[in-house]
Amino acid sequence: MDPLFMRKIVLSVVIAAVAFSLQAQKVDPKVKAAAIKDIDAKYELYKKNALQIWDYAEVGYKEAKSSALHQQTLKDNGFTVQSGVADIPTAFVASYGSGKPVIGILAEFDALPGLSQEANPEKKAVAGRDAGHGCGHHLFGTASVAAGIEIKKLIEEKKFSGTIRVYGCPAEEGGSGKVYMVRAGLFNDVDAAITWHPSDSNAVTMTSYLSNISAKFRFHGLSAHAAAFPERGRSALDAVESMDYMVNMMREHIPQETRIHYVITNGGKAPNVVPDFSEVYYYVRHPKRDLAKSIFDRVVKAANGAAMGTETTVDYEIIGGTHDMLMNATLAMATQKNLDMVGGVTYTKEEIEFGKKIQAGFTYKAQPIETAATIKPFKTKPDAGGGSSDVGDVSYMVPTVEMSAATWIPGTPAHSWQAVACGGTEIGTKGMMVAAKTMALTAIDLFTDSDLLQKTKAEFKAVKGDYQYKALLGDRKPALNYRD
Repeated sequence: MDPLFMRKIVLSVVIAAVAFSLQAQKVDPKVKAAAIKDIDAKYELYKKNALQIWDYAEVGYKEAKSSALHQQTLKDNGFTVQSGVADIPTAFVASYGSGKPVIGILAEFDALPGLSQEANPEKKAVAGRDAGHGCGHHLFGTASVAAGIEIKKLIEEKKFSGTIRVYGCPAEEGGSGKVYMVRAGLFNDVDAAITWHPSDSNAVTMTSYLSNISAKFRFHGLSAHAAAFPERGRSALDAVESMDYMVNMMREHIPQETRIHYVITNGGKAPNVVPDFSEVYYYVRHPKRDLAKSIFDRVVKAANGAAMGTETTVDYEIIGGTHDMLMNATLAMATQKNLDMVGGVTYTKEEIEFGKKIQAGFTYKAQPIETAATIKPFKTKPDAGGGSSDVGDVSYMVPTVEMSAATWIPGTPAHSWQAVACGGTEIGTKGMMVAAKTMALTAIDLFTDSDLLQKTKAEFKAVKGDYQYKALLGDRKPALNYRD
């Protein structure tokens, strides 16, 4: 039987079983109310940090200043920080407390190339800058740090005991940073992990990710004068274009859920020189990791065929590989209760005007701006998503929950200049605080409600089954220069 189908059955049973068990709140509501108030009191600090990282706009594995800022903030608040973990200079693990349970909070901070944008509602790049935070990871990392600091404070005040960890996770955008951290054993003793993602709405995630394998294919030919001696050349660009053509023809003969994308990262330098080197960067995605791998193998065959047909040679480098997301309904439903308690985002008159200008550029009808103040109801039927994330690999090692918060004007797509613009304003930082508070409240539940943690672990074991985790990117070292 299809393992994904079985997973949905298990999750449906779990949702029905735990729906009533979470009605009674076992945590002192005063503790949660005080945590919300305390996080709000630090808003100016967290806003300053987030906007500083927005300004840094450092891409994957190059996030030296962004990582350092988070590490220093955690150190200033009493955490012990181990930096450069998993052979990644910008990765870190910040810890406070001792013993069980061990609760991890994930923090990201990488930007995207080619998305430079000022914090205004008209498209305008920042002079001298190429990258931009089109996925809101400057907010992501800051909210996670804020949640971790609040839990540290509560442990210090002896409200409960255990260990809180904030994981500094670089290069989520194609670099698979968390995969190397998982592979290095950094999550082996963690009882549960909490994470979030910027979005245009507030919700608890019950949508999985697509498994993803990415690689750079490099073709080598012979250069020659393209007009005087074309017969002496063997074009590496011809090979790339031949490969792309074959892969595009292949789309008719692969499962419809598959997603394949590519960009030609090097196509030669001058039209009158036959290119002796060319490179193309591919992503292959599918809800099932085994099918993602088999389809990727067919892409490799297309590359080999293109090289043969153009009398060039080819090699390829696996850049990243990530799993789908293993849902945990028990933990998700607990998080939903906390998100409902925290509430959504309310905008000022000026922010609403900013948002209307953003929405005016959409080619589709967006939700009303006021929907940012609402919380989406819990989704009882998990399904496959359209994106990929290395959070999926964490979810196969430890029970994991993810939520989203409205950091962009409703209707704003991720990886867009509009998302960068919103993220550079209080539209973004207000949503960030929704995430920080919700994650902190969920962590409080895990520290204080042993039944919740036990049920979360039991579901994790049942849904994972007998699958033994193995990284899709193999045993390669971190691709620290993949953005070069």
